[in-house]
Amino acid sequence: MKYLLTALLLLGFMITKAQNTIDGNWKGSRETPNGTMEFNYTFKVEGDTLTGIIKSQFGEVSLENGKVDGKNFSYSISFNGNSIDFTGELVSDDQIITKNERGETKLTRVKE
Repeated sequence: MKYLLTALLLLGFMITKAQNTIDGNWKGSRETPNGTMEFNYTFKVEGDTLTGIIKSQFGEVSLENGKVDGKNFSYSISFNGNSIDFTGELVSDDQIITKNERGETKLTRVKE
């Protein structure tokens, strides 16, 4: 019985750790020619597909064409008729770096 309980506990731990740590809410800011812009991201991973939204002072946009490969991911957004491609990397459980042609943004996990 002890072995069965131990096996079940280990299985539960492995399932919890297998969940993608990109999921969740993230916050970051970036300096622009017009001042500091703050961003709030919500990421959701299902298999190798990334979905979510980005909120800023200009509104909210949905992620498009999101893909995940381990700790690396990519997506695009459409803003003012333009499509902007992003790449990202999960640096740690609490830090992500996203990059596009305009630079990079460091994101920190929002603790709930």
